[in-house]
Amino acid sequence: MTTPEVDIVVPVRVGATNPQLRYALRSWAENLPHRHVWLVGHKPPWVRGVKHLPTHQSGTKYQNTTHAVRTACMTAGVSDQFLLCNDDFFVMRPQDQGMPVLHRGPVSAVETYYEGRASGRYLRGLRETRDLLVSLGHEDPLSYELHVPLPVEKEAMLKALGIAKRLDVVHKRTLYGNLAGIGGDEIRDVKILKRGPKFDRASPFLSTMPDSFENGFVGQHIRQAFPRRGRYEAGGR
Repeated sequence: MTTPEVDIVVPVRVGATNPQLRYALRSWAENLPHRHVWLVGHKPPWVRGVKHLPTHQSGTKYQNTTHAVRTACMTAGVSDQFLLCNDDFFVMRPQDQGMPVLHRGPVSAVETYYEGRASGRYLRGLRETRDLLVSLGHEDPLSYELHVPLPVEKEAMLKALGIAKRLDVVHKRTLYGNLAGIGGDEIRDVKILKRGPKFDRASPFLSTMPDSFENGFVGQHIRQAFPRRGRYEAGGR
């Protein structure tokens, strides 16, 4: 569990219009205790009241997000423990006791799930990260590649990224979680890929694709949950 003194760190792609970020920020303001929000990379013009760490984004999305996380870990103003989020993580229920540590189960099971799908680079990164962990004595590592906030200790994450510096696509959440021994509880991933009505409306966490957010039942559900402008918005809906 985390405390209200933790910060939220969010890598944000340059140039993104980002309606999902607007509602993610509303959900964190309402349901996820924290101190500051740090946007690392791009800061949309409608955002206010956050901290901003500009970064140069010239690599792949995996390299850019790894650079963003490293930058946050090396920034003195960021809390020593922070919550690593994506800009499409929605916290749907109050986390009054702080954010729990959650994982997706064994990496081997996640690998089976992705085999045969169009996830070549992602799957390669999964396998390379797994092989690195096995070489370091973690014979059956857990996957932390969930679409939910992850509590991170800066020093331990920097150490993990240093160990993985030769990997092109590092699964940094998984590498960190196993090397730091954070444990946690297993859940199914909450990412909703499609527009249809089949998703868990009682889930405390949700995540979306741009299309499922804009045009799907899940996006409608999220927008209805957070209809009012939040403290991190200068304007808009």
